[in-house]
Amino acid sequence: MHNAKFLCRSELYQEKHPVRFSFLQVSKGSGETDEEVRKIKERRLESSIEQLLSKKDCDAQDDSEKADDIPQLTPEQKDLREFLRSSFEVMVLIGRQNFPFSCNAREDEMRSEEEERLLTTGNFQALIENRINAGDEFLRRRFEAAAVNEEYCPAVQQRQLLEVCERCVREEILQQVRECRFFSIITGELVKLPEGEHLPIFLRFVDQANSLREEFIEFLSFEGEEVTVAERLETQLTKGWGLSMEHCRGQAHAGSGILGTKMKVIAAQLKEKYPMAVITPTSTCALNVHLANGMPLTGVQDVMSILKKTNSFFKASPLLQSELDNAISILCQGNIEKENILKEDSRSTWTDLHNVFEMAVDLMEPLLLCMDSIHDNEDLKWNDQITSDAYAIAEALADFEFIVTLVILKNALSFTRAFGKNLQGETIDVFFAANSLTAVLHSLHEVSDNLEVYHEFWFEEAVSLATAMEIPVKVPRLFLRKQQAVETMEIHAESFFKEYVTLPVMEYIMQEVKDVFSENHLKALKCLSLVPAVMGHMRFNTSEETHADIYRSDLPHPDTLPAELHCWRIKWKHRGKEVSLPCTIHKTLQHSDVKFFPNVNAFLKILATLPVLKLDGNHGETAQRRLQAYLTDTAVNQRCKNLAVLNINYHIKTDLEEMVQCYLKTYPEESESN
Repeated sequence: MHNAKFLCRSELYQEKHPVRFSFLQVSKGSGETDEEVRKIKERRLESSIEQLLSKKDCDAQDDSEKADDIPQLTPEQKDLREFLRSSFEVMVLIGRQNFPFSCNAREDEMRSEEEERLLTTGNFQALIENRINAGDEFLRRRFEAAAVNEEYCPAVQQRQLLEVCERCVREEILQQVRECRFFSIITGELVKLPEGEHLPIFLRFVDQANSLREEFIEFLSFEGEEVTVAERLETQLTKGWGLSMEHCRGQAHAGSGILGTKMKVIAAQLKEKYPMAVITPTSTCALNVHLANGMPLTGVQDVMSILKKTNSFFKASPLLQSELDNAISILCQGNIEKENILKEDSRSTWTDLHNVFEMAVDLMEPLLLCMDSIHDNEDLKWNDQITSDAYAIAEALADFEFIVTLVILKNALSFTRAFGKNLQGETIDVFFAANSLTAVLHSLHEVSDNLEVYHEFWFEEAVSLATAMEIPVKVPRLFLRKQQAVETMEIHAESFFKEYVTLPVMEYIMQEVKDVFSENHLKALKCLSLVPAVMGHMRFNTSEETHADIYRSDLPHPDTLPAELHCWRIKWKHRGKEVSLPCTIHKTLQHSDVKFFPNVNAFLKILATLPVLKLDGNHGETAQRRLQAYLTDTAVNQRCKNLAVLNINYHIKTDLEEMVQCYLKTYPEESESN
């Protein structure tokens, strides 16, 4: 039996390693001399070498036959591919550096020779010329016989190149989204483009490297009714980008006033069709700002608009900020601490803070004093535009309706301020926020049940502030004019603002908080106890199983989830003293052992896609900031949807060869014509 096994193994070895086996077989027999053995080895070595050479010849012949099967490119086709490759390289440069296709020189000045050339040829043509002048031999040979004013690439073809370039960059992102399956949708404020108003679309997902990503995808036309826009968005996501809405786990939409109202309808329609696409606030917007932006009340939207204009006014010049600092110093004499706080906070974008309304109330007197001083312009140091803007803002601030609405917002939203701040905090803060919502709603209901009493206090505060600013207490003029046509009964300011501001504000806050923090949303946030640091804070006495059913169908092995969660807790509870507990989803996913817990791994990746959770890891700047930078740097008439995708996604790798293939596949007539 032992010999049989040995023979079988020998045959297998001989089959795999014929050369080695031949040497093993050569041994000195009883009738063979050392010289004979040496000659046998040499003959077998020569034979083995011949076999190897013969095999290489056969492989080379096979490769040659395969190469013959690939259609050979003609010199014209090779020339076209090389030109396309160079063109795409220029196009990527234009997009990433945010060069417009044409240069709009100012008409009131003399144009330089370079500006004139750019106006007539465009930046694409100019950059191709630069490559030729820099020594690009291929482009020089291709266009050496061209006329002086001949276009190297017609405008139609430039547009085709740009569209293909944009498509390839977007596809690179979408491919990663498809690989990870689950994602969330985020939309921003409407953007003005030459084609009209468009909605910026972002996708949030966890990539194959377990890094949380938020990428800009495209501008979507906002033309039409809410239902039309919702259908357009869904069609683009599914048919246009090849994603499944069944894998969408969250949606967050920015917008104030009319846009905010429309986006609520769009979000509700998507959620009705896809219940797992929960509605959340964005991680980049304070909850109180989000709530105020969405209120469909004219007075509230006026307050938000005026606060933004005021904040932007002082960002225009350090001298203006210095003027505000002087006003703060005058009105805060004797209170150094309050003076320093107001000066420091006013230098930030305070309209984005959780305590924006508290700050605005504290700044009201200094702001009005500062605006009046700038408008008076006694030292003649401000230009007409600045004094005009200051007068307009002062008129808005000195209106009692503005003051009382601001004070009501400050007090009504004070009950959600700490809750909202925790939502933008660390993972453990978000976990405790999710578990504190019941208390928040209880406080809001208590105010609503005793609205008469609360409104009386709030109105007195507004009257006191208005008196200090010498602003008369009165009912809005527009309302009085409307009422005179109906009845002559006197309207009291306190009862008016209770009915038309305080009551609808409280009703909206309560309903919006319930809608945004739905049952599924809260269940998901409570599962943040899967993060080891949260688990440790709770002394490993957590119950994820109670809430984990929300994503059970998304898990690879749902049947083993309870046992896996138990093992996950035990692993971190009995860790070594030198092992620290990961405190975020990102750090947990980067841990080497997470791959041994497939359900936990999948669960954390889905949780990370929720837009309410802040980006962590190495994502210091988000796609939304890059979009804002693009809009700030680019005039409306120079904005281009295609170039914007390249500029905002400058970090996405580009494959020029893939772009060439995509172009030839999309426009086969180009290849045939060459």
